[in-house]
Amino acid sequence: MILLKDILYKVSLQSTSGDMNIPISGVQFDSRKVEKGDLFVAVKGTQVDGHNYIKSAIDQGAVAIVCQQAQTPVDGIAIIRTADSSRALAVIASNYFGDPSSKLKLVGVTGTNGKTTTATLLFNLFRELGYNTGLMSTIHNKINDEVISSTHTTGDALQVNGLLKKMVDAGCTHCFMESSSHAIDQNRIAGLDYDVAVFTNISHDHLDYHQTFDAYIKAKKKLFDELSGNAFALVNTDDKRGRIMLQNTVAQKRTLGVRSMADFKAKIISDSLQGLELEIENHRIWFNLIGDFNAYNILAAYGVAVLLDEEAHDVLVALSGLSAVPGRFEKIPLKSKIIAILDYAHTPDALKNVLKTISGIRTRNEQVITVIGCGGNRDKEKRPIMAEIACRLSDRVIFTSDNPRNEAPEAIIDEMKKGVPPQDFRKTLTISDRKEAIKTALALANDYDIILLAGKGHEDYQEIMGVKKDFSDKKMLMELESLMYNDKVGRK
Repeated sequence: MILLKDILYKVSLQSTSGDMNIPISGVQFDSRKVEKGDLFVAVKGTQVDGHNYIKSAIDQGAVAIVCQQAQTPVDGIAIIRTADSSRALAVIASNYFGDPSSKLKLVGVTGTNGKTTTATLLFNLFRELGYNTGLMSTIHNKINDEVISSTHTTGDALQVNGLLKKMVDAGCTHCFMESSSHAIDQNRIAGLDYDVAVFTNISHDHLDYHQTFDAYIKAKKKLFDELSGNAFALVNTDDKRGRIMLQNTVAQKRTLGVRSMADFKAKIISDSLQGLELEIENHRIWFNLIGDFNAYNILAAYGVAVLLDEEAHDVLVALSGLSAVPGRFEKIPLKSKIIAILDYAHTPDALKNVLKTISGIRTRNEQVITVIGCGGNRDKEKRPIMAEIACRLSDRVIFTSDNPRNEAPEAIIDEMKKGVPPQDFRKTLTISDRKEAIKTALALANDYDIILLAGKGHEDYQEIMGVKKDFSDKKMLMELESLMYNDKVGRK
């Protein structure tokens, strides 16, 4: 059990009252989870203000309260006031779990696109190099081969530090984690001892939360602003905002790029549906990943490994043997000669990258059929933009539901269709039921045609009216295609 005074180490305090030497049995910021002897941190969230639940937390047994609003003293309760309780929660969480991030080589990856692929490549790379390794990603969290479910790209401060503690206890030496803009802005990862922070790119996304693109950029930049002088900041300078990330950071600055001069540079030799050939450090290497955007993910993983003192040759050999990350430009094996690609692309830039990659490797003798929707209760501005991109770079487009959440799928599709140019109306279909949309795409496709299922990638559910229902694009596609193929063969 840890003492309150020890759990407050490095927390910026404005005032305290009560006994700071009391033992603390647990830390909570959700009053419903408070148990006897706990510390309750009242955080002002986007939906709920924890200060409204201080009395409830005390009634349930909390012996100490951290808050940022003045409180009436309560007998037997320690009250700590701080300027920012969300940041205090992150520091307290680190103290409570024994400062686990300082006991690992911790790498954070941020950016609009490429976070999951880069973090997962790094995890798989370091496992291949023989290390005990942890991963925190959109797809799942992992401690070596143990898979732990993931509900957010980046968890809350207690979840993050708790998982880092488990990694340390399991003997992990490295952890690679996606660091989302929401998590950075909400101080969920404040105070973590990063060894490397990576910036992949930035484009239109999450403006429902950040409101402006400038605020979104500043949220990403905050990760780099808070790095220590012992850490490395590795940024993609082919993205014009890469240099912005380096402004004001005291970390050691390193760059990567394909088109510009950089510390870590790659040249794309060839790109096909079979893989990607790159020249890195005067070595020509074949990789199993597809698409020029993956050149950046591979290069980021390579750069991080070298910065963490791994031998360049060993890194390149290991990277060359790694497979695609689930749901990221994943080619799905089918019985027929139809080519199917699954991708998580749910931003305009990601969709454009995927479709341009397909355009660059197709023969022009086949159709590109894109099945796409947009998520409900999220950034609405990108809906018509994504529809326009899909129409411009596809031969046929089927608009369908993604995760409509609490919105009507038809209403989301109507907003998407506002971006369809008049000359492209004839190439579009609207089928709100995602299963029927996939089935229709298969029915429209001939041998060697390319079907892109965009937006959901690795997800194995659809969220409709607040309820998550089982639905996997990959599983659905393979089941429908198998039935149609067997039926076709049977008729012959």
